[in-house]
Amino acid sequence: MPKIAEIQTLTFRLPMAGALSWGKASRLDVLEHVLVRVITDTGHIGLAEATPRPTIYGETPESIQAIIQKYFAPQLVGLDVTQLEEANRRMAAVANNHTAKGAIDISLHEVLAAWQGQNLLAYLNPPNRKIKVSYILGISEPATMLAEAKAVYERGVRVLKVKVGRNFAKDVALIQKLQTEFKGSQLELYADANEGLLPEEAPAQLRQLVALGILYVEEPLPVEMIPERATLRQMEILPLIGDDSAFTPRDLARELRFNTFDILNIKTARTGYSQSLQMLTAARQQQKGVMVGSQASSTLGTIRAAIFAGLAGIDHPSELSFFLKLEDEIVNRPIELLDGYLDLDTLAEITVDEARLKAHVVQ
Repeated sequence: MPKIAEIQTLTFRLPMAGALSWGKASRLDVLEHVLVRVITDTGHIGLAEATPRPTIYGETPESIQAIIQKYFAPQLVGLDVTQLEEANRRMAAVANNHTAKGAIDISLHEVLAAWQGQNLLAYLNPPNRKIKVSYILGISEPATMLAEAKAVYERGVRVLKVKVGRNFAKDVALIQKLQTEFKGSQLELYADANEGLLPEEAPAQLRQLVALGILYVEEPLPVEMIPERATLRQMEILPLIGDDSAFTPRDLARELRFNTFDILNIKTARTGYSQSLQMLTAARQQQKGVMVGSQASSTLGTIRAAIFAGLAGIDHPSELSFFLKLEDEIVNRPIELLDGYLDLDTLAEITVDEARLKAHVVQ
C-alpha cells in the first residue's frame, strides 16, 4: 500500500477583478491561498487548495503552512493512504485549522484515486454530472454590482447570491434594480445576511425578501442566537441556509437538534471530503436540503467542490463560479459554464499549470 512520504505547501497569490465585501466589515481584494500537495512513496500525488479566511476561521497562509509542516506532516508521514479515518483522527487532535485539514483530506482522496488508476471524478463517481451554479455578488456600489451581474450572466451564471444586512433598505433597492435589469431572463436570486440581521427585525425583513421573490436566505441571525434562530425557522417565512453555524459535523449535530435551518451549505474547503460526506448524510437523514460552497476558491478548489456537488442529495445551486472574479489562474484552462450549469465531465483535462503556478508563488 502507498504511504504518505511528504506533504508540500506553498502560497500563491491571484489578482481579482474587483473586491468581494460581506458581513459587517469583511473584504477580499486578492486571493492568497495555499496549494497543498500530498506525495506518496509510490509517486502518487494529490492536490488541494486551502483557503485562509482570518475573519472567519482565524487561518492565514502563514498559519496554514506552519500547522501542516510542524504538526500535521509529522503525524501523517508514513501512514498508509487508505487509512483516511486514522489520518483525520490524528488531525483532529489539533483544534480548528479547518481549511488546512480540509485540503489534506481532499489531497488524500486524490492520492487514493490515483493509486487506483482513477481521477477524482471517477473515484467519487457522482451521479449528477451537470451542476447548477450560483455566483456570489459582493457588496459594492449599485452600478458596479449591476455591471458585475451582467458580466457573469453573459458567462453562463443564472443564480446570484446577494449580500444583505449592512443597510437593508439599500439591499432591497439593489435587488429591485437587479430584477428590473434582468426582467424576463432566467436569473434567480437568494440572499446571504452573514449574521447581520436583528431578531426583532428579521421576520419583517424576510417577508420583504419573500415579496421580492428571493429563493432563500443564508444565516440571517448571529450564530450564538440559537433559540432566536430556531424560532425564526419555525415561522417558515423563507427557507434558511446554515453556513457559519455548521462549520463541522459537531456543529451540524447541534443545529439539527435545535432545527435552525432548512438548507445546509457544505464547504469542502473547510471539511474536506470525509467530514463533508458525514454532514451530507446527517442533513439528508433529517430531510434538509443541501448545497455546496466553494469558499471563494480559485479553479483548483472549485473543481474539488464541484465533484462533491454532483453527489446524490445535493439539490440546490452550488457556489462554483468564484473563478469568474479572478484575473489570472494557476491552471491550464478555465472552467466553462453553459446556461447556468457546470458539466463535471469537462473538468478532467483541467490541471495545475506549473509555469503559471510558479509565476504566482509568494516567496
